[in-house]
Amino acid sequence: MLKKAFTIILFIFALHSYTLAGDKLNIVTSIEPLTFFIETVGGEHVSVAELVPPGGNPHTYEPTPRQMSLLSRADLYVKVGSGIEFERVWMHRLEALNKKMPVCNASEGIELIALKEHDHDEAEEHHDHDAHDEHDHDHHGGKDPHIWLSPVNAIVMVKNIQKSLSQTDPANSAYYKERADNLVLSLTGLEKDIKTKLKNIRNRHFYIFHPAWLYFARDFNLVQVPVEYSGKEPTPERLTKLVKKAKKQNIKVIFSSPQFSRKSADVIAREIGGRVLFIDPMSKDYIKNLERTAELFQENL
Repeated sequence: MLKKAFTIILFIFALHSYTLAGDKLNIVTSIEPLTFFIETVGGEHVSVAELVPPGGNPHTYEPTPRQMSLLSRADLYVKVGSGIEFERVWMHRLEALNKKMPVCNASEGIELIALKEHDHDEAEEHHDHDAHDEHDHDHHGGKDPHIWLSPVNAIVMVKNIQKSLSQTDPANSAYYKERADNLVLSLTGLEKDIKTKLKNIRNRHFYIFHPAWLYFARDFNLVQVPVEYSGKEPTPERLTKLVKKAKKQNIKVIFSSPQFSRKSADVIAREIGGRVLFIDPMSKDYIKNLERTAELFQENL
């Protein structure tokens, strides 16, 4: 009995040490790009843990019991708020673990892009649409949740995070505002730099397995062509259509994401005599990641 009690005490102490970080705000968030925003704005006053780990897929990931325990002592939860599957499945359970925990909706003020389910070829033949509008997969809620991949949206998200940090920790509100303002300047510069890089590319279509880059495409006048359809692997018939279309558009690169299988991308790349390149929608190194993505587009489109 004594041994069992001692074990329980050790567990509670370990849990306390794991979830608390001195005088810092303990913040939990869903994905790594948000961790970047929170840590950059919060600086030395925050300790951040994301629930979807590096390499994790936010559409399928399930948090561990140890991760769930973080919620009991969190000072703030920052959610994407745009309908990513992880939050749709888990958010109500996470909030139930700490009913006093404030929740920051990082997507507040961002207009989500509606996803239309239609046939690519029919859409191309009968629609005179904006470059970013070529999409045909559905995220169940009918809106694309990958808002953070737009520097324009990221600026809004940073301001929402700064507001929540200041409300949670008013004593350091001036500190958070200064750091948020500096990050906004960096994101504004990032947007201008990417526009310059992509201004004169020859082909504004890019083929990608998981279509996470619709907001990026909107910002920079590109056309995202998804290989995946409604979250499912493409049928042989769809692959045949995509290969034919890619050849017609002189596509030589199929993009894929580290979180997903590259099997279908490899099939198309082989048929068109091209190759597969990876771009990561979930990288924590947000600014460098978008810079690298723009460079890959500049070199390969």
